[in-house]
Amino acid sequence: MRDAMAQPDVMPILSPGRHRSPRRGACFMEFASYLAGERWSDHPACTHGTLAHLARMVNDRTSEAGRGRLTPLIPTVIGLTSDDPLLDVLLAVRAAHAALPIAAEERQRSQAVGLRVALTVLAERDDELAAESRELAEAALRAAPAADAWAIQFIEELGPGRPGMTVRQCRDIVTGAVDGIARACVGDPDDRLVALLTSAVSDTARFVGASREAADVRTEADVPVTS
Repeated sequence: MRDAMAQPDVMPILSPGRHRSPRRGACFMEFASYLAGERWSDHPACTHGTLAHLARMVNDRTSEAGRGRLTPLIPTVIGLTSDDPLLDVLLAVRAAHAALPIAAEERQRSQAVGLRVALTVLAERDDELAAESRELAEAALRAAPAADAWAIQFIEELGPGRPGMTVRQCRDIVTGAVDGIARACVGDPDDRLVALLTSAVSDTARFVGASREAADVRTEADVPVTS
């Protein structure tokens, strides 16, 4: 059974939730584990944890009719991994940016608080991706001024807390964002969810690529010059 699940002999079909084997279907990340040659899992090592969380959420909240549009994205998440906690923040901002303008009021408030906290984290990073993420956060907050004003007051009343954002906080923002989009009074929730995941994959690919380039530069600088 272990070997059969590690190397499925059937092509799984995208469907919501977790699945014991590919014969019962596959969520987005289970399909990714299959393509990556990993053991069957919805938490494979081949993809960054928060990006994988977003992919699972979008897979489950997209309609049956729209879920097939996610299939081309599955191979693109394989190999996108990073230990830099900034990536969790960038993905949270990307999700909240998509959700805040259209989500119900109670969801807008939590998303606005998350964006305000994210802005304090992003202010400490001086690079292109962080700057772009700050612009996304600020644009989303401008689109929901009432929620932003509530968030500012809430944070002031709460007082200074622990600096930074935890992985759990970032994933909670992602969860609220995807639910907010799926439940929003809009005619195209599937389109918005697919667009969100597409943008998140692109963000992650850029982040991972930039990190690898920087690591290569450091490695070259450390190599001693020989005559």
